[in-house]
Amino acid sequence: MPVKIRLQRRGKKGKPFFWIIAADSRSKRDGRYLEKIGSYNPTTNPAQIDLDVDLAVKWLQNGAQPTDTARAILSYKGALMKNHLAGGVRKGALTEEQAEAKFNEWSETKKGSIDHKKATLSETKEKAKAEALAAEKAVNEKRAAEAAAAAAPAEEEATEEEVDATAETETEEAPAAKSAIEEAADEAKEDKKEA
Repeated sequence: MPVKIRLQRRGKKGKPFFWIIAADSRSKRDGRYLEKIGSYNPTTNPAQIDLDVDLAVKWLQNGAQPTDTARAILSYKGALMKNHLAGGVRKGALTEEQAEAKFNEWSETKKGSIDHKKATLSETKEKAKAEALAAEKAVNEKRAAEAAAAAAPAEEEATEEEVDATAETETEEAPAAKSAIEEAADEAKEDKKEA
């Protein structure tokens, strides 16, 4: 029975999530599988991979062939490296302790590079957030300056209009008062003539 190490899709539409499985190559993509080896979530940055390395090495030693994507994941997590070192131990080129030391050294350097990538991503994210905040502040300050500039001439015009209006009302009220007195006098004269 030809065994493949491959991905089995889980999750929902638009949000993929995969199991890393060992399955018969003739079974369907999401069908029966022999054993679940790990999981892979490509939607996060960096991708989240949980893999049982020893179980993957066991399947590789039993002849399971990984697909291209599964091979990349196994290489990323060190399963292929551990399988290679186990082959060297079987041939007598290395001792078990030497192989374990080499694998631990490799995993430490890999962990350092992953941590560096996470730090770089978080720094760029915070930098982009700070730039967006600064741009938003600049736009808000520009709007406030424009509003103040538009309000200043309007206030000057309003104060000029108020001064003009008070002067006009004072001048209009005086002739209006005179005309009212004159009209009353004219009416009185007309009443006398009629009588």
